[in-house]
Amino acid sequence: MPTDLEEARLTCRFHISWKYSSADGWYVQIVRIIAKLLTDCATTAVENLIPYSLSKTSIFKTNDLLPVKDLKLLVRDYKQIAKDAITILINLSTDKEILESLASDKEFINTLLSKLTKPAEPNANLIAMLLANLAKWDDLKQIITDERPAAPEELSSNNRAIDQLMDLFVKGADGTYNKDADYDYLAYLFADLAKHEEGRKYFLTKQEYDGVVPLTKMTVFTEHKSEIRRKGVASTIKNVAFEIDSHPSFLAEDEINILPYLLLPIMGNEEFDEEDTMAMLPDLQLLPPDKERDSDPTIIQTHVETLMLLTTTREGRDIMREIKVYPIIRETHLKVDHDNMREACERLVQVLMRDEEGEERVDAGIKTLTRKSDKPFSSPKPFSSQSNGVSGGWASQDAEDPASDSDDDKIVDV
Repeated sequence: MPTDLEEARLTCRFHISWKYSSADGWYVQIVRIIAKLLTDCATTAVENLIPYSLSKTSIFKTNDLLPVKDLKLLVRDYKQIAKDAITILINLSTDKEILESLASDKEFINTLLSKLTKPAEPNANLIAMLLANLAKWDDLKQIITDERPAAPEELSSNNRAIDQLMDLFVKGADGTYNKDADYDYLAYLFADLAKHEEGRKYFLTKQEYDGVVPLTKMTVFTEHKSEIRRKGVASTIKNVAFEIDSHPSFLAEDEINILPYLLLPIMGNEEFDEEDTMAMLPDLQLLPPDKERDSDPTIIQTHVETLMLLTTTREGRDIMREIKVYPIIRETHLKVDHDNMREACERLVQVLMRDEEGEERVDAGIKTLTRKSDKPFSSPKPFSSQSNGVSGGWASQDAEDPASDSDDDKIVDV
């Protein structure tokens, strides 16, 4: 059964089309004016609802979530009405009941995906933001296997939803696919999908349609100008790094080759001893004097925690010692004033300076990092994957420190 909103829309459109067949042109004009007034009224009404979506969620949960169902319809309406409807849904999606209603509605998800892939969609960034919020609902992981109609020719993708999203993220950066969008918030969607085994498998599997491992499409953005994109990419990489069996691929220079993409963002313009410099990765040598490390210490923390995950294997530890990761971590610890980031550095150094069984000290040059802090130091914990379910949307996450309560042994929930 159609809702009241659907009936009103259908009735309005029927009358407009019927009156166009009339010979009375002036009457047609009156009907057009009335239709425009109805649209203007709807535009104002929806716009005025936005503040209530932040402070009075309960009014949208009446009559078995009927207001939410109507808002889903408005997403397909005119540009401004759709924009305000999506904004309201973004705010409401922090409520668990509404989140489930939105994320479990396959038709609604398909509507969002169809609009998102259109190169002229004016609300693409808001749709990406909403999808990022909906990924807090675990069952949205079905998007990893969902098939869709063929992508627009400009996207040059296949018919899988996840591949279309990835290609949007890559090809749409900086407004190159859609002048009104950069798709940065898809990075948050990917980070939450990577909490699941199915998601991590996708990011690590070479895709048939383009012969590329999806994670390698994202690594190039660890130094992107957008903080949102960098943060989401860093969290995605860390979550995928929980696949310990794939660490050889992470470390291999002819495969994912993750280390330069983790180390470059945490490096500044420091000068190192010549011996240390020559042992570092080629991409890390002779950096320009104006090189700056990432301005967000929580992103640096996430990269250091990913390095910590990669020390799970002996190969990972040996490579990091060989390429002189310690001096880089030492300078980062010294220059960045952020307690959680420094704790992550200290945990990593503890592992790198540890004696391997049956060997002498691996690097006599490594010293324990020290600092003054009122915050107690927390010891490393056993690695475990944790999926936190519903924990609020992107707005509250951006306003807080997303890494403030996470250690290097936890799945990142952005």
